[in-house]
Amino acid sequence: MTNSKYQILLLAAACLLLQPCAAFSQAQSSSTALTALTMQQAVDIARIKNPALLSAQQNLLSVKAQEIQAGLRANPSFDVSGSNVTLGAQSNNPYDYNVGVSRLFERGEKRRWRLDSARSTTAQTDAQYHAQEQQTVLAVRQAFTNFVVAKAAKKLADDNLADFKHELDIGHERFKAGDLSKLDFERLDLQLAQFETDESNAITSAQQASIQLQALLGYDKARPEFDVIGDLVPPPVTDTMESLEQKALAARPDYHAAHLGVAVADANVKLAYANGTTDPTLGAEYDRNGPDNSVGFSLDIPLRIFDRNQGNKATSKYLAQASRFTELATRNQVVADVDQAWSGYANAKVLSDRYNGHYLDEAKDVLDISKFSYEHGGLALIDYLDALRESRSVTSDALNAYSQTWMAIHQLSFATATEVIP
Repeated sequence: MTNSKYQILLLAAACLLLQPCAAFSQAQSSSTALTALTMQQAVDIARIKNPALLSAQQNLLSVKAQEIQAGLRANPSFDVSGSNVTLGAQSNNPYDYNVGVSRLFERGEKRRWRLDSARSTTAQTDAQYHAQEQQTVLAVRQAFTNFVVAKAAKKLADDNLADFKHELDIGHERFKAGDLSKLDFERLDLQLAQFETDESNAITSAQQASIQLQALLGYDKARPEFDVIGDLVPPPVTDTMESLEQKALAARPDYHAAHLGVAVADANVKLAYANGTTDPTLGAEYDRNGPDNSVGFSLDIPLRIFDRNQGNKATSKYLAQASRFTELATRNQVVADVDQAWSGYANAKVLSDRYNGHYLDEAKDVLDISKFSYEHGGLALIDYLDALRESRSVTSDALNAYSQTWMAIHQLSFATATEVIP
């Protein structure tokens, strides 16, 4: 067989071997490509990668580590001393060596109350972390909705611009045919600037919304191909205001943190009283004085005649009472937050339903009829331009109504610390 035939066979075999590799490489690259995120996916990513939350997690771990410190017992002391070490055992003033061990013993269950205070502080910090997480989730949902609405506004602006350019082309043909005056054509052409402005503003809003959302998700650099997918029309909330109030009282982390603050304050009261007790120090020693050996002990008991930790006891009691008022104030605020969020949602939902079920369809009908009448000479230009402005205004107001309703839903989820929309 000739060399050329060998080369052909080798080339064919190489192609067969490389086909699976190419397919695998293509599949791998497609799997790593960014896909449009849902709102829940965006929230999940933020919980894992948001730098502020990561910092709060480390702070929580540092507070948790204080439980180790609180549980430690007092270290014993070891003491070695000597005198006249250069003199012999039979001299008038022989050498002397002392070895002693001592340790402070805590009374009043100080270690127990230190641990109780540290553990309560950890639980309170954990609730505060979840409150911060809740704030981050709210910000992500709001940014997500802003991006979805901005995308819808951009598509609407693109469609309106394309439709109007088509209408302008028709007007230009009518102008050349003498069916449209120069004044009317120029007035029609000037209207194009507004549609181009709408498109430019929509592009800017979409880009800024994308950048803001990506920053919340922990991306170090915004990616132009980043995209989301979500419903523009908000769904109804099935819960009642009363049931949402009860859910909020059960789930709100800030209220839970305020309740745990009472536990921390109570533990600090007990610790303050425990710190007012006397802690004895017991020691034992071995002595070598020349040829003689001896042992001894010591007991050190501070006499707490003046300082019995009175100031800290009083302070801790007042702080404990203050923490109870804080818990009550937080509870009242939770209920008020739910009621305010519900009021905002109810009013916004009524308005968005009106646009979705009536005004948008009516505006479309008016514009379609006006466009047809104008193109066939049955409507004056000024009336057609009025119909265009009304359509743009209604669609813009509808998007704002949808956005406000979604924001009210997010605020309601935040106020109740639950998913009001499953």
